[in-house]
Amino acid sequence: MSKQPPQAFNPGKGDLSKLHEVQAQQAMTLDEQRQEAIAKRHAKGYRSARENLEALVDKDSFVEYGQLAVAAQRARRSLQDLRTNTPADGVITGLATVNAAQFGEERAATAVVVNDYTVLAGTQGFFHHMKLDRIIHVAQERQLPVIMYTEGGGGRPGDTDIQIGGGTLDVSSFVEWATLCNEVPTIAVNNGYCFAGNAALFGCADIRIATQSSWIGMAGPAMIEGGGLGQFAPRDIGPIDVQSKNAVVDLVADNEEHATELAKKVISYTQGDVSDWQCADQESLRTALPADRRYAYDVRGIIETVADTDSFTELTRGFGGAVVTGFIRIHGKAMGLMANDCRVLGGAVDCDAADKAGRFVSLCDKLGLPLLSLCDTPGFMVGPDSEVQGAALRMATMFKAGAKVRVPLVAIVLRKAYGLGAMAMTAGSLKVPVFTAAWPTGETGPMGLEGAVTLGFKKELDAVEDPQEREALFNQLVEEMYERGKATESAAATEIDAVIDPAETRRVIVRALS
Repeated sequence: MSKQPPQAFNPGKGDLSKLHEVQAQQAMTLDEQRQEAIAKRHAKGYRSARENLEALVDKDSFVEYGQLAVAAQRARRSLQDLRTNTPADGVITGLATVNAAQFGEERAATAVVVNDYTVLAGTQGFFHHMKLDRIIHVAQERQLPVIMYTEGGGGRPGDTDIQIGGGTLDVSSFVEWATLCNEVPTIAVNNGYCFAGNAALFGCADIRIATQSSWIGMAGPAMIEGGGLGQFAPRDIGPIDVQSKNAVVDLVADNEEHATELAKKVISYTQGDVSDWQCADQESLRTALPADRRYAYDVRGIIETVADTDSFTELTRGFGGAVVTGFIRIHGKAMGLMANDCRVLGGAVDCDAADKAGRFVSLCDKLGLPLLSLCDTPGFMVGPDSEVQGAALRMATMFKAGAKVRVPLVAIVLRKAYGLGAMAMTAGSLKVPVFTAAWPTGETGPMGLEGAVTLGFKKELDAVEDPQEREALFNQLVEEMYERGKATESAAATEIDAVIDPAETRRVIVRALS
């Protein structure tokens, strides 16, 4: 039997009114029909939620969830009012791609949450939480990274349609979000006020970006006053100059445009390698350190020379400055970096720097990014003041993070590698890295050479009465100790794996990680 050709589809003259009704309702959520609210936003110099969304995601890639939701307030407001003034119940959620042109659609797949401050001050209502939970579950099931814009005033007491008893604490969004943050890369972006529940979401994220015009607090003015703690203006609570110095904020952006660019760059480190890269002249590294080992230098200049051009993104710069942390690329390969800054406490790792470094090591392990450690430290910061800050507990976080790390680590000793601080910079031991090398300027020891001589040769030094002779003996002993601990001697004793030409640093790192 011969097959009959398929019949062409012949559409009838159906009713399009329902489609037009849906399209009209959808249009009410867009900026074009919310000109008054958007104008107020622009008057502050801020973007709308949908403008941030458009700048973040690839063109035509966004699939929205819950666009037609409105606040659960039908008992007290008309449906038309709710559609006009509470579109999407104050939060835009969906799936999209970010950086697909560079990494492909599969690697670029991202879940997106954008809180909308023009809707009831971005507060979290009943359907708002349901939408948030829904996109979290989708991201968890598909193991997608999430970028969330967190501006908003926290919980919303005005939703009257849902009649439940108790203290309205039957909300799962926070534990669901925190659980997701343990599994996939999460980036929070904030501009404006971010209080209470919104701040809790912001604080859970792996990387936290905030603009200069950000105020972030676990309670807003009303809650603070209600708790009997006094009256404060919103801008008195958690300004950026506070939150960037205490590690709440990792990256400070000029404005929302800059913050969105940073979010796209940060997520790119998790999306794969790039083939188009350049780097600085590597021979300059041979003379990068001062000839006098006692002099300081700018380690960021070394980082930017070792890394691919414009690939270094530093995190949490305002906190724990003795250790620099951030993301870089070498030969296009993304990795995490930590380095001692000898201009801060001589590079000694204090409690804040230990907290910062420990968290960063754990983050890179979670993200699957290999680690590079550039070591130049006299050790941990010691003394009574350090113990008041909880040194024994907080500094141990670096060893605990190092003990769990599964990604490969390469360590390069630039100059000093002394004591427990140097071991912490190499995840707990010089043998933990897949390769531990030193520049010719490297030196190792149980503690700083000067301190070791002062302690170890106290009797000999005290026996010399003439101050000039005592100083000459001290310098001689320091030089002898330096000779025993310099890089070549450390390599000869197999304490480190190699001494390398600084100009070969990039090649050594790439080969060690291959």
